[in-house]
Amino acid sequence: MTTITDTDVLSRVGNTSLVKLDSLSHNNIEYFAKLEGNNPFGSVKDRAAYWMIKDGEERGILKKGKSIIIEPTSGNTGIALTGIANVLGYKVEIVIPEKVSNETKEIIRNLGAKVFETSDDLCPKVGAGTDQSIALATSIASSRPDTYYSPNQYANEANFRGHYEGTGPEIWKQTEGKVTHFFTGVGTGGTITGIGTFLKEKNPNVKIIGCQPQQNHLIQGWRNFEESAKPDLFLKREHVVDDWVSVDNDEAFSVVKEVFEKEKLLISPSSAAVYACMKKYPIEGDACVVGIFADDGRKFRSVYATQNVMTEEEFDNTLKEAKHMSELAY
Repeated sequence: MTTITDTDVLSRVGNTSLVKLDSLSHNNIEYFAKLEGNNPFGSVKDRAAYWMIKDGEERGILKKGKSIIIEPTSGNTGIALTGIANVLGYKVEIVIPEKVSNETKEIIRNLGAKVFETSDDLCPKVGAGTDQSIALATSIASSRPDTYYSPNQYANEANFRGHYEGTGPEIWKQTEGKVTHFFTGVGTGGTITGIGTFLKEKNPNVKIIGCQPQQNHLIQGWRNFEESAKPDLFLKREHVVDDWVSVDNDEAFSVVKEVFEKEKLLISPSSAAVYACMKKYPIEGDACVVGIFADDGRKFRSVYATQNVMTEEEFDNTLKEAKHMSELAY
């Protein structure tokens, strides 16, 4: 178990880098990646985790020495919640689909959380993977409401606010208000609705484009709405999304090495999927395009080997040469 006691780590949540993607930029269109892997626990979910924990404390439903945090997650929220809870002195239990990468589950365990894994056939009526984790976490939490606190990222307004008050303003400032198109995948809906709502309030003409994976996909953290329910948080503001673009597993995994060769970025499957969507989505005229790269590729060594993206030796060499890899808090 890794014990993290430096509360200064919390000051590193947010204010992530925005880097130009020269491989996509052309003529009068500039493409940028918002590198959320620069957060202390390695992903965009650091924002939601921090905001949800502080919200629970402020409302008096999360109490030190008494409460146990329990949350269903497809990976990154589990890492972020466990890491931040570790800093603040809370115990954590995480419910996660078994298909999530072994590296992700190991990180969560090493940070000190108790981990429950759900299989695809545990509760088929609620859909694949993540929905089963939600069902199990809800069952555990309801059995001991005096002890368990579930932030419920899929309905928690603090998740939305973390992006409406944090990520959105950062993108607006970093692009000097020039952003015209915004791309991201959808898991809970907090990222796309929080950032999208803010950007549209600043400029109603900004196009918010949701990226959706194929059914039975391998993009950790994302949802295909034909096989999985739309979260409550997303449903409240789904109107903010102007357009959708679909991406399959092959399209996503095929650009991982391309992005490294052209940009020297080691990206995750979800970041690769956003890149693939930006690459194929037609945009004309002057434009400033921003995509969320939710995390980097560090914890996908085994996934990339299994999917024949790169061998483990190639991965290790790539990791040594990769740029924009910030120090993680674990």
